[in-house]
Amino acid sequence: MKAYKIMRSQNIKALHLVIGVLCMLGATQGAKAQLTGFHSGYFQNEYLTNPAMAGMEKGLNLNLGYQQQWNTVPGGPKLQNATVDFGAGNNVGLGINLNADQAGLLSRTRVMGTFAYHLPISGDGDKLNFGLSLGITSNHLDYSKIVGDASDIQAANYNNRGAYVDGDFGLSYTNKALTLQGSLPNLKSIFSQADGEDLEIDRATFFTAASYKITFDNPYNKLIVEPKVAYRGVKGFDNIFDGGVDLLMPTNHFDISTVYHTNKTITFGAGLDLPTMGLLFAYTNNTGAVSAYAPNTFELGIKFKLFK
Repeated sequence: MKAYKIMRSQNIKALHLVIGVLCMLGATQGAKAQLTGFHSGYFQNEYLTNPAMAGMEKGLNLNLGYQQQWNTVPGGPKLQNATVDFGAGNNVGLGINLNADQAGLLSRTRVMGTFAYHLPISGDGDKLNFGLSLGITSNHLDYSKIVGDASDIQAANYNNRGAYVDGDFGLSYTNKALTLQGSLPNLKSIFSQADGEDLEIDRATFFTAASYKITFDNPYNKLIVEPKVAYRGVKGFDNIFDGGVDLLMPTNHFDISTVYHTNKTITFGAGLDLPTMGLLFAYTNNTGAVSAYAPNTFELGIKFKLFK
């Protein structure tokens, strides 16, 4: 009996260790996702990174995104997003932003509603844009995939935390060529001074970016070149500088882009930009030490442009 109690105690300790490791692995995979992010957020769908960009265009935009490892492994991270935004008139933009991430036993769902206001400051298209998103975030541990005692108190406590209210704030200045922007995602982390269990270590802390569109017209083809730089923070990691460029050929409806990130990853994207829809395929190559545990990823983005 004594030996049985010792073995049971050791098994419980081992289970606690396994759950802790799984949570850390989930955070690591989530961190990788947060560190790289969706490539579509840089050019195709800026609403992903800044609520102030919701409803900037006339009509309704529906964006769908999916990202996972190039070489799939059991429990590998899978990221999904869906956004809807539209100009509601009177300089108002409205949007809905849904994210569903999964890594191993862990999953995270985030649903945000967005209100944006686009204030004209000149008759030539200059605007100051403000955006606020509010919604809920929920983290979940899948008991059915636990190898061991699924009734363990630590596993139960993880899910008992429940969903929590969160939000994002953003602003930007835009004209026909220049965009300057900044956003504060995960507002709960600002108002909550304590590092609660429900605040992931890899959460984004800020995002800033600047881009400029240069148009080249010629008798045969039109070319729009948009260089962009960004600087962003992720809790628990060094701040990241991003630099890239997007090349859009409207006549041929072809679009290519690339972004280099100072966490030693580089992303290449290519797609189509049609009058009623856009398509993006992106591939991220991890070139640094992170490649040992964060394989290369691919991303698919689809954009529908309705009621233009």
